Amino acid sequence: MAAVVPIPAFSHAAKLPSLSRSPHHHHLQFPPPHHLLRLAADRRDLALGRALHAAILKSTDNDDTRLGNALISMYLDLGRLPDARKVFALLPSPNVASFSSLISAYAKAGRPLRAAGFFFRMRMLGVEPNEFSFVAILTSCIRELNFRLGSQVHAFAVKTNHCSCVYVGNALIAVYVKCGCATAAEKLFDEMIERDASSWNTLISGMIENGRYAEAFEHFNFMQFEGHRADGFSLSTLLTAASDGLGGTEGKAIHAYAVKTGLDLNLSVGNALVSFYTQFGSIEDVADVFERMPTKDDISWTGMLNAFMEFGLVESAVQVFDQMPERNCVTYNALLAGFCHNREGSRGLEIFQLMLLNGLEISDFTLTSAMNACALVTDMKKSEQIHAFLIKSGCKLSAWIEAALLDMCSKCGRIHDAREMFTSLVHEENFQLAWTSLMCAYSRNGQHNEALSLFQLGIVRHDLMIMDEFLYSAVLALCGTLGFAEMGQQIHCVIVKSGVLSDLEVGNALFSMYAKCGNLEDSITLFSQMPQHDIVSWNTLLTAHLLHRQGDNALDAWQRMENFGVMPDGITFLLIISACRYTSSNSIETSHRLFQLMENSYSITPTSEHYSAMVDVLGYWGSFAEAEHLIQNMPLKPDTSVWRALLDSCRLRSNVSLGRQAVQSLLASEPQDPSTYVLVANLYSASGRWHCSEKVRQEMQEKGLRKIPVRSWIIHQNEVHSFYARDRSHSQSKDIYSALEILVQACMKAGYEPDTCFVLHEVEEYQKLNFLFYHSAKLAVSYGLLMARPDRPVKVVKNIHLCGDCHMFLKYVSLVTSREILVRDTSGFHHLKSGVCSCGDYW
Repeated sequence: MAAVVPIPAFSHAAKLPSLSRSPHHHHLQFPPPHHLLRLAADRRDLALGRALHAAILKSTDNDDTRLGNALISMYLDLGRLPDARKVFALLPSPNVASFSSLISAYAKAGRPLRAAGFFFRMRMLGVEPNEFSFVAILTSCIRELNFRLGSQVHAFAVKTNHCSCVYVGNALIAVYVKCGCATAAEKLFDEMIERDASSWNTLISGMIENGRYAEAFEHFNFMQFEGHRADGFSLSTLLTAASDGLGGTEGKAIHAYAVKTGLDLNLSVGNALVSFYTQFGSIEDVADVFERMPTKDDISWTGMLNAFMEFGLVESAVQVFDQMPERNCVTYNALLAGFCHNREGSRGLEIFQLMLLNGLEISDFTLTSAMNACALVTDMKKSEQIHAFLIKSGCKLSAWIEAALLDMCSKCGRIHDAREMFTSLVHEENFQLAWTSLMCAYSRNGQHNEALSLFQLGIVRHDLMIMDEFLYSAVLALCGTLGFAEMGQQIHCVIVKSGVLSDLEVGNALFSMYAKCGNLEDSITLFSQMPQHDIVSWNTLLTAHLLHRQGDNALDAWQRMENFGVMPDGITFLLIISACRYTSSNSIETSHRLFQLMENSYSITPTSEHYSAMVDVLGYWGSFAEAEHLIQNMPLKPDTSVWRALLDSCRLRSNVSLGRQAVQSLLASEPQDPSTYVLVANLYSASGRWHCSEKVRQEMQEKGLRKIPVRSWIIHQNEVHSFYARDRSHSQSKDIYSALEILVQACMKAGYEPDTCFVLHEVEEYQKLNFLFYHSAKLAVSYGLLMARPDRPVKVVKNIHLCGDCHMFLKYVSLVTSREILVRDTSGFHHLKSGVCSCGDYW
């Protein structure tokens, strides 16, 4: 056989000789093109590969599928998937190797649709897949957790008898365990004709990933029984399971087996033992294993550093870091995370800055730890700097980074940024951390509705987590806001079992929750049982009486406060002045006395809110001249709250002329909340001034203000059932509308007359009834009557004032059905029974 002449290293500009067997070059024999392409791949020389590709196109038969496959392989080895795809496209007859290469490449590149597309195309062209094809497409399923496709490929592998191949079987086991189907993986494992060590390791790893640690240990015993000697991978995997939850006894048994077989000297086993004893031993156990290791790598040293940090020996960990023979980004990350673990955020941020100065690789773990350190120091400016670094560096927001970034923003006073990030959070594995962070942030910022939605989402997806006193209080406040008594009672039980009922903050939140849910008696009982009270407790008690329109009881509570020597604050006076609106007799004089007492005796300067409360009281009792005088002589410029209080009183007492002045002043104050514009527009609509109403709504849109949708909701079977006007989205809407129609007929027979002035749309008269009958409150009450037990009141919450027609209608409903109805709107509770409302028709 002729000797092969070695080829010199081609420069990128080198011109390759023709690869054909030209008669002019019969004295030279070049290596086959496949070898040359392999050479280009091994040298990572793309220019050489392209030159070879060009030479092949000029001098060889383009129908050579084997050579085309070699080109595909070369480009894939060089990381040029698009070029490999182009070569494939030019193959007239791609074979199973052609398809398998691209399926595998697309699977590894994280492009499952492409991988699946080539697999299906291969089948359509009649190319029978081999074991490599199956492993390639199953790899895609593993990476993307595509259980559906994986099970379909499994069925096809059974049909084509490829399940007998151990590599295909192992890949199928991996698909099932990665998709959380450990039982199916175990069944497939039992059916395998041939198993190797990888089969056992895959199953054991799968059991560990699914938290089935005891079964993983059992399979380890079966593995030995069948004659498969455990290797370092098996032992290190099981030791990892022991560290994560299998238990100290099993981990020590594995350690004993390792010593017996000599595998304790294995580097990976030694590293796993360091991690295990960090969790289930003492620092002495960890140090003993570390000292006995014949060889140590970065993982060994990092494990020792982590152990010291875990046991709170921060300075010892720093000494280990200084003694490391080589320090890299992994060891720096361990030190940074250790500082965070020991709540030394400032030192953690210093390490992060040092990593940046030294040009070390900044990984997701690094960024996560840096953000955790920043969250510890609660520095808004530093949080913005870290956030800016993430954006400038083009870092992809992985699940860990998203969760840490959200937590940092929420703890550093950037709740708006945290909210925006949570809306795009899609990584389920880190949902719990992001959920807790944002829920606590909402609680800190008083955004209870959003926090309760998050809480409900969290307890559906996860078990009820261990919560501290602050989180208990936050969740109870959320339950109260939405009237979610059932959930509040469940939290109450958890609080009693956890032994934190005596906590003052928890007690305040608990009795407040019951008051907001309509259970005033239970609320007052809990207040009286509290071992101590602070100003928050008393203010909460006043709020509870105001919600239920019990002004006299609120004044009695104020008298008790004075007797006990409780020092009131501005909120106290705001509440007690407002209580004068709900007393059984005119309390204008009392409100004046309280207003003067606030400043003269307690040195509390009245704010706009205090003035608006006074205007509300004066207007409610019909003293409009006095209300005007108060506004005109305010030391502060009247804001929207003052004018809204006056306007509301004019609406209640039908003072049209003063109401128009209030509207003009309200709009002149350029309010920034949409509810004010909606209120004015609705008043114009109610009086038939449609043009003025449209003008106000147009001004609102020009300012970018959006109306909050009018909503009523009711709690049933631990779910919030929301309704909007003419809403048919509810799953039982047919029954609800049928029940409502029956109620309307019954109420009209009893004397109810629809008041179409509350239809705020310019439509024909016959259409107004259709608008009127299907207001959200009517729909919610109809649903409640269908679902609530006859001996229980129907409880509904509305996010704005109850309209006059709905109020009248519900009074008749309580009469004709002999049912109690409890509606909480923004003015407080309406307790409707036997055709009478507790508000006295003034709200």
